[in-house]
Amino acid sequence: MIFATGNRHKLREMRELLPGVELDELPESIRLPPEEGDSFATIALAKARAVHSVTGQVALADDSGIEATVLGGQPGIHSARYGGEGATDRENLNKLLREVAAAGEERGAAYVCALALVERDGTEHVFEARCEGQLIEEPRGEGGFGYDPAFVPDDTGPDDERTMSELSSAEKNEISHRGRAARILARHLGAREATTGR
Repeated sequence: MIFATGNRHKLREMRELLPGVELDELPESIRLPPEEGDSFATIALAKARAVHSVTGQVALADDSGIEATVLGGQPGIHSARYGGEGATDRENLNKLLREVAAAGEERGAAYVCALALVERDGTEHVFEARCEGQLIEEPRGEGGFGYDPAFVPDDTGPDDERTMSELSSAEKNEISHRGRAARILARHLGAREATTGR
């Protein structure tokens, strides 16, 4: 299937998360639609539909981001461009941390991922998952990408203060929003193969 993203970090992560699935890169000739919509699922579906309509192949797309409790769920679907069009990961992260600090003491946040799958026959599915955690004041760690250096996941336990950037790839994949959504997708693909033989 074709993974509808131009983000090489996401492509690498999805290949790790779906080891039994052959994920092809997005052909350079295909332009994804603007990320417009009112939810992660809507945006992911638009991307998967666009690739399927051009290629006729099975298409998978991801839309994901981070929601800060004190900001009413922002940046949410605007996570990739929170610091402005063309902003770097660090610029997006710095803006989020400034706004969270200015808004109060609450530092709860959640990563959210929606994976949209459009089958060869046009059948559509969406698989969503979350990873709850806390935002720290100063970023730490060299791994991961996006908001990972400031996000401490709840799932590692109350005594583990490592950020997503300080976890190993295996640890991150086990608890991340994308890892959880990918496992739901993998179960769907396994069930489909068992019933259809494809």
